[in-house]
Amino acid sequence: MTDAMVEARAVRKSYNGVVVLREVDLTVVRGEVTCLIGPSGSGKSTLLRCINHLEKHDAGELRVDGQLVGYQARGGKLYERNDREICAERARIGMVFQKFNLFQHLTVLENITIGLVKVLKIDPETARRRARELLERVGLPDKEKNYPSQISGGQQQRVAIARALAMDPKLMLFDEPTSALDPELVGEVLDVMKDLARSGMTMIVVTHEINFAREVANTVYFLDGGVIEESGAPKDLFSAPKSERLRTFLSKVL
Repeated sequence: MTDAMVEARAVRKSYNGVVVLREVDLTVVRGEVTCLIGPSGSGKSTLLRCINHLEKHDAGELRVDGQLVGYQARGGKLYERNDREICAERARIGMVFQKFNLFQHLTVLENITIGLVKVLKIDPETARRRARELLERVGLPDKEKNYPSQISGGQQQRVAIARALAMDPKLMLFDEPTSALDPELVGEVLDVMKDLARSGMTMIVVTHEINFAREVANTVYFLDGGVIEESGAPKDLFSAPKSERLRTFLSKVL
């Protein structure tokens, strides 16, 4: 079995003729943390969304856990999977967005259990027990009866992480999970993510938190203009960047 959880080979994506990803190659090793950094509009979030088929890549090959993302090969040709197959595939990939995306009319506990009951068909009592374990893990055991509007942005993001973890994902994707938070709330979310990393969860994190990438990532990819300009271990990438573009970027964010 390969150690690669995610493999991207020559992945391309365009919107209305504008190329967003250009021949992107990337490998994410099972059990490791990969951070994607770069300026806004560089293609980081698009790449993340292609990995769980929220966006369809135009060309190239994407695999998660050895399986083609969104497609299957038959007779030497690729055929798009049907909606049911894609949903089943996506259910094992946790996704945490910038804006939390919690259901405002459901309590914290209900937000976590809904996927377990509706998608995985787990009985409600087992689902509630699992949700309470996860609320304990993210430091919110006393918030299960609250609605999203009654808790802080940092707490909402921790609920979103718990909701994603409830589905027992093999891969977690984070799309700038702290960018919508007030500065004093960023740390509590990053602490939960650090705990996840220590537990061996395979994670891809689009982030502007360079210190988090430096501390937690095994590999960092720097994207600019839809191209991976440079990649490597954080200690090498941040201390001795090879490309002028990365040096300029780091001079502005460090």
